[in-house]
Amino acid sequence: MHVPHNAPTPPEAATTLAHVLGRRGFLATSAAATAIGAGSIASPATAAAGSSRKGSARSGREVVGGAPLQPHRGTIVGDHYLASATEEVIWGYVPTVHTAPVSRMRSGRTITIDALSHEGILEDQGRDPVAWFGEHGVSRRNVLSDAIDVAAHYNRHPRNFDADGPHVVTGPVFVEGAERGDVLKIETVDLRTRVPYGVVSSRHGKGTLAVGANGAAPAGISLAEVMPPHASDHRETGDPATYGNVSVFASIKGGRARMAAGSRTLSFAPKLFFGMMGVARSEARTLTDPSAHSVPPTLGGGNIDIRHLGIGSTFYLPVTAEGALFYVGDPHHAMGSGEVALTAMEGSLRGTFRLTVCKPGSGDAPSVAYRHPFGETADSWIPIGLSDPDGLSNGSSSDLNIAMRRAVVNALDHLEFDLGVPRQVAYAYLSAASDFYVSQFVDRTTGVHGLISKADFA
Repeated sequence: MHVPHNAPTPPEAATTLAHVLGRRGFLATSAAATAIGAGSIASPATAAAGSSRKGSARSGREVVGGAPLQPHRGTIVGDHYLASATEEVIWGYVPTVHTAPVSRMRSGRTITIDALSHEGILEDQGRDPVAWFGEHGVSRRNVLSDAIDVAAHYNRHPRNFDADGPHVVTGPVFVEGAERGDVLKIETVDLRTRVPYGVVSSRHGKGTLAVGANGAAPAGISLAEVMPPHASDHRETGDPATYGNVSVFASIKGGRARMAAGSRTLSFAPKLFFGMMGVARSEARTLTDPSAHSVPPTLGGGNIDIRHLGIGSTFYLPVTAEGALFYVGDPHHAMGSGEVALTAMEGSLRGTFRLTVCKPGSGDAPSVAYRHPFGETADSWIPIGLSDPDGLSNGSSSDLNIAMRRAVVNALDHLEFDLGVPRQVAYAYLSAASDFYVSQFVDRTTGVHGLISKADFA
């Protein structure tokens, strides 16, 4: 690029651009100019979030590893594109039915979203991703610019590490034609790691083996078996950086996730998916209302954490708000069924979704999906049960038995009303041939999902 002799110095140029374009436009331009990685650079006109693109989601695939995907940089296959702009994301809460959309699209079109992982930017990690990831050998140029900006400049509400959710939530997206009583059909058509690394965290007072609020061990284990170890719990300091929480770094090399374990290296296969896909449900008008907390999944989806909802899957959600108001967050590089420690292998993703409105009586969505979240893959139907579907119990309703019963009832409803199987036979079939898994045990509201093989009904 030719630079005139009288051009301003880089700091002067940055100040001028930031003033003229605003923070969002400046970040888009600087990311396009400096980010590493293959692919074309978006022009200022098409780089804006929600801008229309002539993409081809039919070319969708799963891409693991490689150079970082900075905002507006690299392959974008959707008809629209949405970045995680600092002034538009919500940190720790999800959109309500009153939240203004940040993008708009027609039903049946696709949108590519650059989602941010919260790990590496949280307060107990110093809220400085350059420093935190640098301690694990990641150079500054390989840290996402939007992660740096959100950590440094987010101000839509004062952050409270102990009260707010951890997730960086991107959206909402208004889908034209969606009305209360409809279903939003969410097809995941393309997934790409934005960075070749991730983090698994365990935090005091949270997770399967966490000490209780009363300081006692949870039922079934002793205080000596609590994780992280009870003796390292220093939450009384009030400073998250000194709490004693544990975050484990993992890299992706040669298509495998790798985690240092003393003298050994643990290696496992990545499994890309979004832990959080949702539509607005809360009627609250304030940004930080408890009903919009990002941690518990609800009937509107959200932090549903089902590892099968990756590339090629379909997720159905009952619509409450006009336009559905779709959002994503909690991108995962890998997770086992159950997610016991607190988090999965958290890592930023670029996801492309086809969003389609399904009207009642159209037959375009499973009948259960008009009342409860429901999933589908090429091989399986996925009935879902939540222990507290409204997400308002603040931890008093995390009973897996409740989640299991609801998953079984939803499975029965699908088999009876959509596939015509007599209910008693369906009940027997589920016991003989289907599988039920713990989706997660760590999000206040617990989840169970079933896998019903489509091959059994061929």
